[in-house]
Amino acid sequence: MFNYKGLDIKRFSHDCFLVTDGKVNIYFDPFKLNGDEPKADYIFISHEHYDHFSIDDIHKIIKDTTVLFMNKTTHKEMDSLLNNKVIIIEPSGEVDFNGMHIEGVPAYNINKFREPGKVYHAKEDKKLGFIVTFNGVKIYHMGDTDYILEMDNLISKNIDILFIPVSGTYVMTVTEALNAADKIKAGISIPMHYGAICGDKKQADDFKEGCKKRGLNVAVI
Repeated sequence: MFNYKGLDIKRFSHDCFLVTDGKVNIYFDPFKLNGDEPKADYIFISHEHYDHFSIDDIHKIIKDTTVLFMNKTTHKEMDSLLNNKVIIIEPSGEVDFNGMHIEGVPAYNINKFREPGKVYHAKEDKKLGFIVTFNGVKIYHMGDTDYILEMDNLISKNIDILFIPVSGTYVMTVTEALNAADKIKAGISIPMHYGAICGDKKQADDFKEGCKKRGLNVAVI
């Protein structure tokens, strides 16, 4: 695991991370888990696509007291598949829960198209990124997104840990990710969205080199 400001961070695959202080386990977008991972206290799901909202993987880490955070569309997809407590988050919405402060951040495409005029992740779908303040550390998981205008003011949030997509397929390219990371200036930026569905480690390594040239702290995990 990679440790930052007292939190252990493990990346499993694609956009899936575990963040833990050794007592509380927080997962983002569980996907391609082995089944022997620590059980989740909290699960954050950015949107309903199968590589982010994987019921099979959720079942590997869920327990009776696990609380899930998601948007309304994902909740509808969940239906009766899980009986756990769910907290609905809207883009630009905020909620306090058990000592955590959670902010929804819009996540959408502006220049990645599935067909002419139709992006993969539309703004009106209200897909999510999350800023989670846990143990005084601000963690921003971007979800599937391009570099969008809503990110330009996030430097004031003083983000500690930034999970940022870099593959360029369905999400921002390395260059776009570097521009976003440079604007946000997190304590450390950690690339994601490569090595499973699309992209490979080269994009992560290129992002790392670009961050170093810009004086940004970065880790590939």
